[in-house]
Amino acid sequence: MAETRVDRDSIARIEPVIRPHIRRTPVIEAAGRDFGVDAGPITFKLELLQHAGSFKTRGAFANLLTRAVPAIGVAAASGGNHGAAVAHAAASLGLPARIFVPGISSPAKIERIRRTGADLVVGGDRYADALAACEAWAVASGALSVHAFDQAETMLGQGTLALELEDQAPDLDTVLVGVGGGGLIGGIAAWYAGRTKVVGIEPEASPTLHRAFEAGRPVDAETGGIAADSLAPKRIGELVFPVVRRHVSAAVLVTDEAIREAQRALWQGLRVVAEPGGAAAFAALLSGRYRPAAGERVGVVVSGGNTTAVDFDR
Repeated sequence: MAETRVDRDSIARIEPVIRPHIRRTPVIEAAGRDFGVDAGPITFKLELLQHAGSFKTRGAFANLLTRAVPAIGVAAASGGNHGAAVAHAAASLGLPARIFVPGISSPAKIERIRRTGADLVVGGDRYADALAACEAWAVASGALSVHAFDQAETMLGQGTLALELEDQAPDLDTVLVGVGGGGLIGGIAAWYAGRTKVVGIEPEASPTLHRAFEAGRPVDAETGGIAADSLAPKRIGELVFPVVRRHVSAAVLVTDEAIREAQRALWQGLRVVAEPGGAAAFAALLSGRYRPAAGERVGVVVSGGNTTAVDFDR
């Protein structure tokens, strides 16, 4: 079987396949001064408005629509968002799904998975524990395993976000993207392929891409912090790393407090409710860890909104 390439042409081919099943999420432009940032207009890609609350839905449909799914269905391990996306995609296509998540998954993500009717298994402390359980069950059952980030189809699906963003905001100089295992930044970097600067943003407590850049290869990193349910696998993906090494300009680290402040700023300034992982990219801009040059046009991916940060019961 020919290897599936992760590049601009392949992303363009996968986009019409998944288009009937995904939302074209909007962008909104805001002035840097609205947030006290020394920057010109900031373009936010509001991917938290995607089905299942995050960009992960793109990769989920790319897998389920292009790979052979056995009668037993699909299996996925996740900190929460990927599981919710695979569960949503499977339910939409009438396929059985078993989703494995660790105990750190947020209540909002666990509840979203449960509402799809998927078989949910909660266990272990971190994503790596859920992944081990998922892989063992997939081998035993014959289910199709859908990896959260280190799968070509997953990256191709996530890359359609950049295809949309370039159409919506064609003049961006830089795109800031949160990084966990790297599926999203891998897809985005493959689409732009150096034509627009792509910068990875990750929590100091989970520096997977930063450690890989230091070592020149994927290596284990710390797995903690406020965004541990979405940005804390042990290491960057093996398939992801060659793409990001070729096309990603830098990996910038942000603190948990900066992420919390970005969540608050997005809510106060835009009435956007982002989860910690979804706000990480903006945290770099807001905290000054990423400082744009004069006139630099910056895009920020707000990648997920599965959180109970705002309570509407009062």
